[in-house]
Amino acid sequence: MASNGSERPAPAERAPIIGVTSYLEQAQTGVWDVRASFLPQVYLAAVTDAGGIAVVLPPQPIDADIAAAIVATLDGLILSGGADIDPARYGEAAHERTGAPRADRDAFEAALLTAALDAELPFLGICRGAQLLNVELGGTLIQHLPDLVGDDRYQLGGGVFNPIEVEVDAGSRIADVLGGERDATAHLYHHQGIGELGAGLTETSRTADGIVQSVELTSVPFGIAVQWHPEENPRDRRLFAGLVAAAREYRAARASARASRPPGQPAPPAPHARPASETTQREQP
Repeated sequence: MASNGSERPAPAERAPIIGVTSYLEQAQTGVWDVRASFLPQVYLAAVTDAGGIAVVLPPQPIDADIAAAIVATLDGLILSGGADIDPARYGEAAHERTGAPRADRDAFEAALLTAALDAELPFLGICRGAQLLNVELGGTLIQHLPDLVGDDRYQLGGGVFNPIEVEVDAGSRIADVLGGERDATAHLYHHQGIGELGAGLTETSRTADGIVQSVELTSVPFGIAVQWHPEENPRDRRLFAGLVAAAREYRAARASARASRPPGQPAPPAPHARPASETTQREQP
């Protein structure tokens, strides 16, 4: 029978679904002044430009089971930029320039990240997302970079992103995504930075003054996190293309595994899964 074009594509053939974390902010539109999910549209454009389907994930009550259920619907995850992470999560008192804690977002994204790592879901951390990855793996943050570098070059203020060159390590995953290039123009807007590296992370790029600008988790198929904002450069979508390509492979492998599993046989547990008690403990802000 000839196709009329209405058949749904097989799961492995559809565009991969990329979850993008977001803020909860007070927002005004028309007569309304309400707390709402908020995410700059440039994130969504970056995902769709690269061939993915973007799904916004706002902070909400979560536990390990809910996090696993959300991750099970995704083919990739972006931990977006945003407010400072609560220093209590890495055992420090707040610097006078550190922003007020966003406990709801910290807890939500930490739980999502834990579930994503357990499932080996491809992910890209952006600015705050890179910092969250480092903190949740036991690392620390430099709470105010001007104290270290002497000026505001990394966060000029006024929403102005500062393009600064970063040196990328040869042989790193991010260098591969960038086509082997050893440098990149990073659109920067962060007053905090990565301090002591978390367990399993590798530093893969830095600015000329030695500030870490990207890290990778080599224990998963695709785990890259950058301090800069690649969504702000519409002429260079390579990081998003790399994530979407990895998500497409992840989706195809998952569909193949499901197709080859005998009827009635339960899905195997996620690789490297941690006990539920440990996961729940890490979710607390």
